[in-house]
Amino acid sequence: MERSAVALGPTALAARDRLVDAMPGPGERLGAERELAERLGVSRSTIRAALADLERGGVVRRARGRGGGIFVADRKVERDLNSLAGLPAYLRRQGFQSDARVLSTATVEADADTAGALGVAERALVLEVVRVRLADGDPISLERALFPAERFPDLLDRSLGGSLYELLEAHYGLVPGEAEERIEVVAAGAADARLLGLRRGAPLLAVARTAWDAGGRAFERSHDLFRADRARIVVRARAAPTAPTLVGAAIHAHEGGT
Repeated sequence: MERSAVALGPTALAARDRLVDAMPGPGERLGAERELAERLGVSRSTIRAALADLERGGVVRRARGRGGGIFVADRKVERDLNSLAGLPAYLRRQGFQSDARVLSTATVEADADTAGALGVAERALVLEVVRVRLADGDPISLERALFPAERFPDLLDRSLGGSLYELLEAHYGLVPGEAEERIEVVAAGAADARLLGLRRGAPLLAVARTAWDAGGRAFERSHDLFRADRARIVVRARAAPTAPTLVGAAIHAHEGGT
C-alpha cells in the first residue's frame, strides 16, 4: 500500500500496516477503535490516526448509528479509459458478476445535444435505454444510452440486460472505433440516490460519452452516473515525443480559451 500524503508518525504507520496485513474481506467489520488499539497494543490516538489514513485512502469506511462501526470498503470497479468496451467486459475482467436492471426503454426525439453528438437531425428518432448496472448484485451505475433508431431497428425488442456493445456487434455488425468521455463530479439527486442505494447528495461520477464506429460514424450518446465510492477511473498517459516550451504551452492555452 502506498504511503499517504498525510504524514504519519512511525507508530501510527506501523499500526496502519499491521491493520492492512490482517484485513478481513470486503464489507466485513474491522472492529471498534478500542478493540483494535488493545489488539495492537497502541493508544487510541494512534489507532485513530491509522484508521483515518486508511479511510482517506478508501481502504475502510465508517458507518454510523446502530450496527455501525469500521468496515473494510467494498472493492472498486476500475473504469479503464484507455480502451473502448462495454462495462460488462470491464467487470468480468476484474472478477465481478455483471448484471443490469432495465428501468425503461423508449423511442424519443433527439434534442439538440443528442442530435449534434449522433450527427442526426434535431427531433430525429433515437432509441433510449435506461438501466442500473450491477456488480455482484450491487448497483454501481445508472446508465442512459441513446442510439439512432434508423440504424438499429428492433433494438428495443431484444434482450437488453447484457452488454449493449456486444449485442450491437452480434446483430448489427457494429465495429466500435473510438469514444470521447467527459467526466465530472456531481451530487446525487433524490431519484438517482434511491436507484443507486445512496443518500441524497452523495458524490457521483458523471460520464458523458459519444462513441463512433470504426468508420467514424457516431452510434451512441450516453450519460452514466457511477457511485464514487465504488468506481475508480484509470487513465494511462504517454509523454509527448517533444515537450512544448513553456511559452508555446502558454500561447496554446490562451488560444484554446478564446
